[in-house]
Amino acid sequence: MTSATVASAANSPNAANREPLAETETFRRRRGRRRGKPHPLVNVALVVIALVWFLPVYWMVNSALQPEEDLLASPPHLVPETLTMENFRGVLTDPSFWSAMATSMVAAFITVIVTTFGALLAALALARFGFLGRKSLIVAVLVVQMIPAEALFISQYRMLDGWSLLNSVFGLSLLYIGGVLPFVVWMMRGFVGGIPQELEQAAMVDGCSRLKAFMKVTLPLLAPGIVSTSVFAFLHSWNEYTLALVMLSRNTSVTLPLWLQSFQQGLRGSDWGGVMAGSVLIALPVMILFALVQNRMATGMASGAIKG
Repeated sequence: MTSATVASAANSPNAANREPLAETETFRRRRGRRRGKPHPLVNVALVVIALVWFLPVYWMVNSALQPEEDLLASPPHLVPETLTMENFRGVLTDPSFWSAMATSMVAAFITVIVTTFGALLAALALARFGFLGRKSLIVAVLVVQMIPAEALFISQYRMLDGWSLLNSVFGLSLLYIGGVLPFVVWMMRGFVGGIPQELEQAAMVDGCSRLKAFMKVTLPLLAPGIVSTSVFAFLHSWNEYTLALVMLSRNTSVTLPLWLQSFQQGLRGSDWGGVMAGSVLIALPVMILFALVQNRMATGMASGAIKG
């Protein structure tokens, strides 16, 4: 190799950038090693936080599996000495439990379907179209969230009474939809705004109509956001207590949180084993739902938070 060739190779752009690239790769490897080895105290702190979070769940299951004499013992048993399924058997053989389960399921189903569909249409209008009063509508959605739910109980009660929807699962679902819809619209708007409009425009250039472009391109990309908003709407209706307490005054039409009151026996005390067994059964659908959609929900929440 001649000296001219060597000089030319040394002066080439690749040779000039070779050393900075090597330094960059070295820095990345070092940073990766630092990130891959967290401090032991951080691990201990995370384990303690996880145990504190898990303790109420463990105590609920532990209490549901103990007989009444062990449950009321002092000091309490952190590990059950005698396991029993009587508390669960008493709940599962109670007809009122299944009636309350049906009421909660219907209310949650109606709330999720109507809220998700309505929020999707509203979010598309707010994120994709410019119209008169758009900014005012966005501000109104935020202002509605600031109103305490308890401040609306009287007007909501009179409204359902006038429509003959008191003690009705459909009337309760209507209030659930109105309560959760503004926040769900705000969440969904962030998801829709994070999808470039150019994707739909490219599909329309290829011959798709606007509706077909939305169904083929945008809707699949919105799946994480739809899952996140649906889970939020489900939890709102499934765990709600005070609104159902006001609007459902008949014992034949109660939701699961209200049904738990049946274990309170006035001056004779409360059946805490039944309460805990019922709580475990109420929490099971929520845990199953989270286990099925946790990956999509985490992606959707992060995307909505960044893109919103």
